[in-house]
Amino acid sequence: MTQVGEGQEASESTPQVMTFGAPSVGEILAERYELAEHINDDSAGRQVWRGVDVILRRPVAVVLRYPGGDSAAEMLQAAVAASRVIHPNLVGVYDAIDETDRAYVVREWVDGQALRDVAADGPLDATRTTTVAHAIADAVAAIHATGMVHGNIHPGTVLIGDDGRVVLADARADSADTPETDIRAIGGILYFALTGHWPHDEVGSSNLPDAVRDGSGAIAAPRQARAGVPAYLDDLTMDLLDKRLALPASDVLAAELARLDTAGDEAYYEDAGPLRLLGSGSGGQGAAVERSAPDATRPAGRKIAAGVAGLLAIAVVGLVFGISALGDDDPGAGAAPAGNGTSVSPAPGSNAPVAKPQPFPLTADQVRIVDPPTGNRQGLEGVDKIVDGDDNTGWEPYSYKSADFGNLKPGMGVLVNLGQPRTVSSVTVTLSHPGASAEMRSGDSDPGATSAGDDAIVKTYQRVGEEQFEKYDGTKMVFNGFDPDKKYQYLLFFITEMPATQDGPYPYKVGVQEVAVAGLS
Repeated sequence: MTQVGEGQEASESTPQVMTFGAPSVGEILAERYELAEHINDDSAGRQVWRGVDVILRRPVAVVLRYPGGDSAAEMLQAAVAASRVIHPNLVGVYDAIDETDRAYVVREWVDGQALRDVAADGPLDATRTTTVAHAIADAVAAIHATGMVHGNIHPGTVLIGDDGRVVLADARADSADTPETDIRAIGGILYFALTGHWPHDEVGSSNLPDAVRDGSGAIAAPRQARAGVPAYLDDLTMDLLDKRLALPASDVLAAELARLDTAGDEAYYEDAGPLRLLGSGSGGQGAAVERSAPDATRPAGRKIAAGVAGLLAIAVVGLVFGISALGDDDPGAGAAPAGNGTSVSPAPGSNAPVAKPQPFPLTADQVRIVDPPTGNRQGLEGVDKIVDGDDNTGWEPYSYKSADFGNLKPGMGVLVNLGQPRTVSSVTVTLSHPGASAEMRSGDSDPGATSAGDDAIVKTYQRVGEEQFEKYDGTKMVFNGFDPDKKYQYLLFFITEMPATQDGPYPYKVGVQEVAVAGLS
């Protein structure tokens, strides 16, 4: 369905729209704008219509608000300000009219969809994500150049036209908005495009699903939430969302995204290295870090704009794609693969590439269900679907009368045998429904798939770190509290409470769709 963007995202339910004096199809506003179709009511309680400018014979979007007057002043003022900025990645604003009992803004009609709806079909790939973010950063840079801010950047106001054009709509700045909030929101757009989740704490509350988080509430990086995200794009996204780091100016960010917005098969695309936003840890100015000289075979004209180095830091060399220069969240981020497949730590100042955690391939014979002996040890089939790479399939236990397995047992879990002791950085578990409570445990052996063996596992395995999800409101749990100096072979994902997911006398049930383990061999 054609979308024209929405107002401010909010976690509250959509407010009621006043319909007294509401227009009808065929009505002509201001003797010029004929209403053709009511599209929707946006999250700010306004009516969005498709219309036609009967004088210029062009399609328009008409956004009406009831009443007009003082209550509509902010909407009209923002529209007037936006009309002064002409840019190919900004929705054009044509008119702003106050009729006291109602007010309306007339703007460009975009045939296409909001990013929110595009990502509903699945996250975007890296190339398309970069293109979208580049377009929005360009638009924001044009707005900032006039001394204004947008103040309303979210997946509902980022529109992707059927012709491929990406535009930003519905500026709505108030006194709390700054250029920094706009730039931080671009980080949110990157995160949403890559994962389908919106980082509420970092960017602002929304009715979209919150970012994937660990047991302490820390945000998981896009490549922890979804496989296949390039490290350079992961780093850029997380840097923009990290409130400890100084943010670049919008034109500098646009220049960097333009550098990355190249064809995926160009060698430079992989060799360019990520944008790094190193700060003092308390919002201070970023520090520049030099990079080794670029290869002479790279295409000309692909260098970062002058002045970037004073605001941004670039990764140390070539293919060094670290998680974050400020944190130690990734236990494997300081090791480089040696020629024999082992890992060694690079010497200080070394230009050796840094090994990054990789997913461990898992097969069906490496996973099994753990069911303590008080259970009936039924419903253990289907465990192979946990590692088939498909989030749409998985293992499901039987249903229970209460969340705590009907007081029959402390829980049920999935045991993963990595085959040999390994350095583990994270375990990502995808569930069929939100609302479950679970934790990650580890042990030294598997005593066997029997009642006695499972009882020993539950009694002796120790929790990994402090991470414990309680009635988690998401479906993807990321455990990353693993000791980087310790090797793990046996891991137990243990569910202690289930959500109510169906009707009837046994409503409590949750499926484990996928388990993915990442680390260093």
